[in-house]
Amino acid sequence: MVANGWLPGVRKIAVLRANALGDFIFTLPALDAIRAVYPQAEIVLLGRGWHADFLRGRPGAVDRVEPVPGEIRFDRALEENPAQVLGSFLEAQADQCYDLVLQFHGGGRTSNPFVLGLGARVTAGLKAADAPPLDRWIPYVFLQNEVLRYLEVAGLVGAPPVRLEPSLAVTPADLAEAHAWLPDTARPLVALHPGVGDVMRRWSPDKFSALGDALVRAGARVVLTGTHPERDLVARVQAGMKSPALDLCGRLSLGGLAGLLSRCRLVVSNDSGPLHLARAVGAATVGIYWCVNLVTAGSLFSARHRPVLSWRLDCPVCGRDKISDPCAHPVSFVEDIPLDEVLAHALDLFNQG
Repeated sequence: MVANGWLPGVRKIAVLRANALGDFIFTLPALDAIRAVYPQAEIVLLGRGWHADFLRGRPGAVDRVEPVPGEIRFDRALEENPAQVLGSFLEAQADQCYDLVLQFHGGGRTSNPFVLGLGARVTAGLKAADAPPLDRWIPYVFLQNEVLRYLEVAGLVGAPPVRLEPSLAVTPADLAEAHAWLPDTARPLVALHPGVGDVMRRWSPDKFSALGDALVRAGARVVLTGTHPERDLVARVQAGMKSPALDLCGRLSLGGLAGLLSRCRLVVSNDSGPLHLARAVGAATVGIYWCVNLVTAGSLFSARHRPVLSWRLDCPVCGRDKISDPCAHPVSFVEDIPLDEVLAHALDLFNQG
């Protein structure tokens, strides 16, 4: 590791974070810290196409997005000369003459060669045991809260925290899109998000249905959210409810979803991107977590953000330990979380108003 400290003469900063929604949300406090210390610098996010669409015109630390082509994957090994693999994109980015490049993309086995190929004056980020070193780095330790991980990286370039919880601006366009689907209602809104990319983090639709009915009885207007691939799952939740719920699965853009969640008194969700988005736009949340994921993805505060945990470590199918002897069975590790426990936290937050 190299001693940290503020860098003079920084005019252009690139940040590599080319993955999913929750992953981006975790970096927001670090991006705010960098903006505060380098207020005149241009901050460029090396992200994906969805980042460019979502962040266009949105106030925040990022000035612009350079989408990394989809065929460039940082979970695959690169050759010793990354330019042979990454081609024209890497060459074009090297021509940007970045003063500083920050690697916010994991252990660095494949992302650090990419960052080093950009030719920046200074590079900083994470380093796993099998990754090449950057100019300034800290060890990559898996069991660390993601928000704190990237704040620690920001500290390598002299940027102390200005906030600890992610905060994302909601635009008038976000609110207008949400309002088009759901005009103002006298009943406070509660969003249920039963989907998540990894089935092991998925609570059952039947329990979401029962939770939704209980919240309607408490006075809520329940709305169901999800992505297009989750349509059948969300439809099962709606069909299982005895009370009406509005199905907005796949109907909103990401900005529209941010607008909707910002209007909600409460969001109950599996550990997913929309859960972390809800926190960032100001909604109270109940998050359904597998215990290990709480360490990396849980909120740092509990007054308005309640985690409900499964401590299961053995596979429900084969009994193998998920930590020491993982199997490939696509099965939920959070299904044993009781409905009553989730409902208790949900009602407590809902009744706080």
